[in-house]
Amino acid sequence: MGFIGWIVLGLIAGAIAKAIKPGEQGGGWIATLLLGVVGAIVGGWIGSAVFGVGVSEFWSLSTWLLAIGGALLVLIIWGLITRKRA
Repeated sequence: MGFIGWIVLGLIAGAIAKAIKPGEQGGGWIATLLLGVVGAIVGGWIGSAVFGVGVSEFWSLSTWLLAIGGALLVLIIWGLITRKRA
């Protein structure tokens, strides 16, 4: 998968992750989509390290599940970091 494929996959995975986990993560939609790209990379890394499954094909179900899972993980961590303290 090429560079543009990673970006498109990450943007879509970030949007799906935001729809799954709505709320205040700080930064708005642009930051959420950029975190989705980072999440796709993290999900691919975790998938290849733990499960032995990489994100090599754009239309593979495992690629999408790993990218969305990585984006959710990054969004949760980002939400914890940017949470306003009471």
